[in-house]
Amino acid sequence: MATIDDLKKARLRKLDALKKLGIDPYPGTVDRKNTVLEAREMDGKTVAIAGRVTGFRGQGKIYFLDIVDGTGKIQVVVKVDTCDKQAFALMEQVDLGDFLSVGGEVGKTKAGEVTVFAKSVQVITKALRPLPGEWHGLKDVEERYRQRYVDLLVTPPVRDIFLTRSKVVRFLRSFLDRDGFLEVETPVLQPIYGGASAKPFSTHHNALDTDLYLRISDELYLKRLIVGGFDKVYEIGKDFRNEGIDRQHNPEFTMLEFYWAYADYEELMRYTEAMLSSLVKEVKGSYKFSYQSQELDFTPPWPRKTYRDVVLEYSGIDINAAGDEKKLLAAIQSKKITLDTTGVVGFGALLDTLYKATARPHLVGPMFLTDRPTAFVALAKRRPDDPSKTASFQLLVAGKEVINAYNELNDPIDQASRWRASEKLGKEGQSEHEAFDDDYIRALEYGMPPTAGWGMGIDRLVSILTDQSSLKEVILFPTLRPEK
Repeated sequence: MATIDDLKKARLRKLDALKKLGIDPYPGTVDRKNTVLEAREMDGKTVAIAGRVTGFRGQGKIYFLDIVDGTGKIQVVVKVDTCDKQAFALMEQVDLGDFLSVGGEVGKTKAGEVTVFAKSVQVITKALRPLPGEWHGLKDVEERYRQRYVDLLVTPPVRDIFLTRSKVVRFLRSFLDRDGFLEVETPVLQPIYGGASAKPFSTHHNALDTDLYLRISDELYLKRLIVGGFDKVYEIGKDFRNEGIDRQHNPEFTMLEFYWAYADYEELMRYTEAMLSSLVKEVKGSYKFSYQSQELDFTPPWPRKTYRDVVLEYSGIDINAAGDEKKLLAAIQSKKITLDTTGVVGFGALLDTLYKATARPHLVGPMFLTDRPTAFVALAKRRPDDPSKTASFQLLVAGKEVINAYNELNDPIDQASRWRASEKLGKEGQSEHEAFDDDYIRALEYGMPPTAGWGMGIDRLVSILTDQSSLKEVILFPTLRPEK
């Protein structure tokens, strides 16, 4: 069996043969007047198409080729008595994977297949490496991700995933634009990371001689724009968190965040139902679909449960009674619940660890989980009837947190106090905590109107809509370990 090196050497010999014939195998100008999709509807007419050779059959006086471009596939017949002689001679130098420009008339074969009967053929790119189907295929999953350009070529369902992803992003952008939200761009490089409890990536700017961080969230800059007088803003962009990699986490991910002045989280729940139920109907053709053998139903309205209720249901612990770190730890021990508490410091972090271990895996949804404790939502307003809880919700789907939203804290004194408390926990060993941002406090001091905000992971949503268990399947180029 030929090795990859043997196959590459054979192609290099054909490349040299083309050059000796005076043919540029990588021309800058291509004769392409029609897409394949257009050509398929032009029976009896002359066309000029271009694309990759994905099928190659025949020898001697006739060749049958399959040509594929971004719109589809069509058969090409190259016959010695109808094609330009020099062009016909090129067939000996053509391999699967090469790109050709073909001119000819569209007709049908005796078998009824739509075909371009070639009169001219031009090599426009000589492929020096065979596609995996010719050699050994992509051996493992990581190789698929690393060579996504090949994965897309040889695995049509993978291409469909990313077409769906594009459709999802277009829908969300259109939905927000229609309702008067302004799309904006905020800094990716930030002097202070903020908007979440997460570990940042850091870098150094030489000209300014200062350290900067890749953003972990868009939130604080978007809310600065609310202070500046915009009532509805959103951003679709990349965020970065310097944390572990697993099936549900990638260091680089795509978020949609929007902020809505004078709205509250109750209004955001209704808006979320309208947006995502419409999206699901558009993408799936129904409100109901299956994800990893779980039946999901996005027919609105969706059920709501409080954070306290689900923790009580699945752990047996009432967080109103166990309202501080010491009491909660005692309750966990009394229930003989085993948790990994490495780097977990403080009531909020311990409670979040308990919830994720005992309750979240059971929440199929879609459902709204409301009123998260103030202890670990440093940017959300407290509930006036219970200051230990925030006016907030998460959207849970198939045990995954898809959306996080709340009434935004616009009291600069309370915000400063909570950030100081978060930094104190960091000094005590909490691995993830928020940083104090003086400029943001200054912005709040100018006054931010009552505002509700919302953030959704695009990757996670697309993975659910396309029935993929790993985020890497819906990210074109996921982060991987260095190639050996």
